[in-house]
Amino acid sequence: MAPRSGSVEQNGAAVAEQIGGQIFIDAWGLVVPGNPKLAAEYAKKAASVTHGGNGVYGGMFIAACISAAFVEQDLEKIIEAGLSTIPQDCEYARMSRDVMAFYKKHPDNWRDCFKFVKSNYGYDRYPGVCHIIPNSAVIVLSLLYSEGDFSKAINICNMCGWDTDCNVGNVGTIMGVRNGLEGIDYNKWIKPINDFLACSSVVGSLNIVDIPGAAAYIANLAYKIAGEKCPDEWRDILEGKAAKFHFEFPGSTHAFRVDADIDRSLEYDLHHTVEEAHSGKGALKVIAKPLSGGNELRVFHKTYYRPRDFHDSRYDPSFSPILYPGQTLKGCVKVPREIGFGVLACLYVKDGNSGRYVEGPKVELVPGEWTELNFDIPKMEGACLEEAGVKLIPKDGWNSTLVFYLDDFDFVGSPEYTIDFAKERMEIWNGLHQEVSQFTYLKGIWKLEEGELSGSCCDFGEAYTGARDWKDYTYEVTLIPKVGDYHRINFRVQGAIRSYAVGLAPDNKLVLYKNENGYRVLVEKDFLWEHGKEYTLKVEVKGPDIRVFVNGKELIAFTDKESPYLTGQVGMSVFKGSHCHFKNVIIGRVV
Repeated sequence: MAPRSGSVEQNGAAVAEQIGGQIFIDAWGLVVPGNPKLAAEYAKKAASVTHGGNGVYGGMFIAACISAAFVEQDLEKIIEAGLSTIPQDCEYARMSRDVMAFYKKHPDNWRDCFKFVKSNYGYDRYPGVCHIIPNSAVIVLSLLYSEGDFSKAINICNMCGWDTDCNVGNVGTIMGVRNGLEGIDYNKWIKPINDFLACSSVVGSLNIVDIPGAAAYIANLAYKIAGEKCPDEWRDILEGKAAKFHFEFPGSTHAFRVDADIDRSLEYDLHHTVEEAHSGKGALKVIAKPLSGGNELRVFHKTYYRPRDFHDSRYDPSFSPILYPGQTLKGCVKVPREIGFGVLACLYVKDGNSGRYVEGPKVELVPGEWTELNFDIPKMEGACLEEAGVKLIPKDGWNSTLVFYLDDFDFVGSPEYTIDFAKERMEIWNGLHQEVSQFTYLKGIWKLEEGELSGSCCDFGEAYTGARDWKDYTYEVTLIPKVGDYHRINFRVQGAIRSYAVGLAPDNKLVLYKNENGYRVLVEKDFLWEHGKEYTLKVEVKGPDIRVFVNGKELIAFTDKESPYLTGQVGMSVFKGSHCHFKNVIIGRVV
């Protein structure tokens, strides 16, 4: 356990002092504005899981600088705030002060400073492939020579080379906090990213994020840490009670995209506006041309990603959809009063497995008025929803320009669908990283074999799908034990160390487990099972109550009264060298 897990004593200095403890640390500065000491304390705990020595000091330094940047403009004072949180005699502090001293003597040319860094703190002087000291020297250099300019800071940092993505990310956070949105060039740095954020956690539905959602999560945590109430204006958004895509933050687009079914090139502009709003102060504005009567314009959010959607996957993302059949889409649209032609609108989803679009009812928009749209996505067999949005169809006109506004787009409700592994595919990110579509996995070998999911392991293996916020549901899977004694399905999965599981176990047992950073038995029943035979397991979860059925017969009823898991994904698992096949997955609602 940390801090031993990342320590120099456990791993040696070369491993412990690589850059990892610094690159993932920014959020700990963001959640405690103006409190560098507390930011460093949080960062120390987080970084010590995987790093030690200077590897931890770097995380503390960066988090403290970010925290200080909320209340301090002077970059040397920001750096001093970071240094005040780490040992003054450590290599990290010595390097930083040497770079600062060079800057004071030679403040005009960052390239001369980089020559100094390369000569005195270069890669040749430190072990490993990405040591923290050379890269941190570049970070300090970039801040000092930036003259307070966001673009200059990150460009200098990038031009220095070495671990560019991580260094630029840390510098960008410090400078972004210091300068605010008004100090970041919108067309250069904000518009091209379009609020999209991809992550690489083991929970696939958490890996599709938009920047406003991340900002709200961080801000809500910051208010909790400070012991303060959220401002009334932002409370519903920060506490997750507003629509997922609310367009209230300045410049926000929530990663929405535009496409059309026309043969020629579509010209469009998509941006945040305060000209109109269904609620609050902002909305998404889309201008698109040329559109003629009957053409379909689609404005949508990607709800699932595949390898083809990325040109660079070195960070091994993997995804589960964030939207499922059975849920409800909501959205509000408006066209200007002076539009000059009729427009139909409907909500829709796209099934990535079949390529089929499934639409809600079409409504003719009244120019100058907001129209609220709703669509109950039907139960679907073997679907993978990878797109959700609104279709706009001009009724008439020729090569026209369509202007419209979108606000309060959301999806809610419980899933109801099936997974057909014959329709899924292996998502090949690279030769060493392959995932079954819709699923992420923790360990083990997970493949598709003859229309079934195959899971096998040395010690253990787990694969997951669904959303972490699913509450009450039924989950049914047919499993075929091949080899070994442990064949399970998982539910209420909240991550690698929190879930329930039920399945076939040694000595002809059916066992219900709870994973609390290690599985423990909750209930076990006698159940005669054999390798090669099929067994249909069904779990029904409602609040703390768990019911387990095998081949239609209820065998376990259990109420978890000790800190029950009340939400979570579904999945499959094998243990101690077992091999199992899974098929006929059904996710349903509790009656």
